[in-house]
Amino acid sequence: MVEVQPQSLDRISTLPQDTIEKIMTLLPIQDALRTSVLSKKWRHCWKGMPKLVFDDKYLNTSSNSKEINKYKFVNAIFHVLMLHNGPVLEFSISINIDTEIDDEIDQIILHLSKSKNIKKFICKFRSNELFKFYFSKRYKLPSVFFSLHGLEHLHLTHCVIELPLTFDGFITLRSLELCNVNITAKMLQQLLTNCPLLEKFILIGHQKGFITLGNKCRFLELSKCLPSVQVLKISKSYIKFTEGSSMQKPPTLLVHLRILFLDVCFLKQHELSDALSLINSSPNLEKIKIELCWNHKLCGEETCKDLLDLQDYYLGMNLDHLDELEITSFHNHASEMEFVKLIMAKSPLLKKARIKLSSSVSVDEENKMLRDLLRLTFPRASSAVDIIVER
Repeated sequence: MVEVQPQSLDRISTLPQDTIEKIMTLLPIQDALRTSVLSKKWRHCWKGMPKLVFDDKYLNTSSNSKEINKYKFVNAIFHVLMLHNGPVLEFSISINIDTEIDDEIDQIILHLSKSKNIKKFICKFRSNELFKFYFSKRYKLPSVFFSLHGLEHLHLTHCVIELPLTFDGFITLRSLELCNVNITAKMLQQLLTNCPLLEKFILIGHQKGFITLGNKCRFLELSKCLPSVQVLKISKSYIKFTEGSSMQKPPTLLVHLRILFLDVCFLKQHELSDALSLINSSPNLEKIKIELCWNHKLCGEETCKDLLDLQDYYLGMNLDHLDELEITSFHNHASEMEFVKLIMAKSPLLKKARIKLSSSVSVDEENKMLRDLLRLTFPRASSAVDIIVER
């Protein structure tokens, strides 16, 4: 008689070691530490995890003071780093903006800089209070941070960036996301110039009128720092459009740019002109998303009543690869409508045009806009385009 052995009830522990490590990599490190208590096989897996994610929102804050929570959070991070016996390729830390942890993060970055293995670094400060998030003190990156020469992906939220004199670039960096950071225009251009392989650049600042930086970069000047960029998103709180000019092409033809997100006001000729010049110099665009000014009273400048002559852009524009156009906060002003018509006329492969209306647009205006889109001033290049208008 053959004796049938009962199946193990702990099926998870019978998984291959590499599978267990992949599962734990998807968890914040706090959860990975808790999970490791459940099984002997899992107990030391976290010590070799290449991806470490720390988020203080997972702490039990119901009965603890801020200082106790800070101590628990910092202690967990240093505990993991001190016992970790493998390369750390990805490190992510997300903290409430009220937590005074600058010195501790400095020490964490110093520790990471010694291994020279890190490829991805994420540092986010967050707050549920919008005013506090934009105007509270930011974390200043220590000079040793800029010695992380092997970085390929970098995301910073609510930080201060001051490049040291010895900074010689992130020569392997491919993705850079900066949200609500403090950085001068000169240093931003220096940083981008020293990231020659950069493929994705996101620079996000104010929302709904909050201004985070007064020293702005010239809009078209940024392009010469981004010769390899494929995805570009820029908030106009960080850029200054070229006033009193038209058809100024960027110094560099952005032949690699595929996805473009811009925050502009089309009631200002120089902003519309710069946006069109950038689009005109990006012949391989596949997607354009325009975030229009949600409230023109907050623009802070006089808007131009004269409609920009788009015929100058019509002849030279080439958008043979564009298949998606999205515009938000659409007010149905003449300049906005002419922009839509121009893009649709020059995009033979366009499949979707999504327009999200401003709340100020009435139902009658919406109906008139739909009628206007069906009677284009320029011939529509794509007969298959799906026009979606929504609120």
